[in-house]
Amino acid sequence: MNTDNLKSLLIKYDQKRNTAISNCRQKKFELYDKIPELEKIDNDINTLSIQSIKSILTTKDNKKSITELNKKITEMRRKRTQILRNNNLTDKDLEPVFDCKKCNDTGYIKTENGNVLCNCIKQELYNIEYNNANIYDLKNQTFKNFKLDYYSDIADEERYGKATSPKENIASIKNICEEFIENFDDPLQSNLLFCGSPGLGKTFLSSCIANEMILRGKTVLYQTAPVMLDNIIDYKFGKIDNNVCNAINTVDLLIIDDLGTETKNSLKITELFNIINTRLLNQDNKITKTIISTNLSLQELYDVYEERIVSRIIGNYNACYFFGEDIRMKKKIKV
Repeated sequence: MNTDNLKSLLIKYDQKRNTAISNCRQKKFELYDKIPELEKIDNDINTLSIQSIKSILTTKDNKKSITELNKKITEMRRKRTQILRNNNLTDKDLEPVFDCKKCNDTGYIKTENGNVLCNCIKQELYNIEYNNANIYDLKNQTFKNFKLDYYSDIADEERYGKATSPKENIASIKNICEEFIENFDDPLQSNLLFCGSPGLGKTFLSSCIANEMILRGKTVLYQTAPVMLDNIIDYKFGKIDNNVCNAINTVDLLIIDDLGTETKNSLKITELFNIINTRLLNQDNKITKTIISTNLSLQELYDVYEERIVSRIIGNYNACYFFGEDIRMKKKIKV
């Protein structure tokens, strides 16, 4: 993690938090103009609350006085709620609107072990340091924009070795992806392996899942296999300072794209095994899932990689085989 990037993000978070608080204050003043009784009762509640605190700090053995003050405050809050309800408002309408409900745009959440970085700022760091350089136009790669029309509804078993049509197959894979999302936190939910020729939607569907998981507050790291393995080797040999290994091992969802296109040697094979194995171990009871995308078939994976790697993939990943005509070419022809 780059500390300069973190410092810049924390400044950005502080600014947007202050903006949210300022907007809330302005909205409250506007409501006071429209509903004067709301301003009066808010001021009265504040005054009584201060009196109650002073009584607790300065009055000895005067529980009756404190109890009376608290009763008045409770009654005024009840009246305040009714005033809001009469104007089709709730308490939430007078609260700041933060982008992240978990950390309220501070970037940190409190835990038993102290303050830790919230997933929202972790994701921003991943985007800056890894994802933005690897994923093109991620925000538009969503299930809403995933079109089945590009896939043929004609089955061609002789050509594809499958009795179903490409459209039926991709619809089934889409359902598997949606099930993966819904059951992400289930330790029994398998990881995903996308196999098939280029241009059939493997990367696009991976990005669709990434977008949905980010919306659900999960952290997502996207890496092509060549870049990921090169970065790991460079870090371990001191060529770069960024500890990509920690991010790869701990991120909620890791997407490894283009497996099989990397140059191969014993170091990279070992690192690939370590990544796959570590993320299966569920360290510290943390659910981590992985999506691997490759142009290789299952048989080609066995031919290229060690059995210990492929056996872990086969045993712990739901294999989805993509087939059909190149979608990219169809889009070009359509244009």
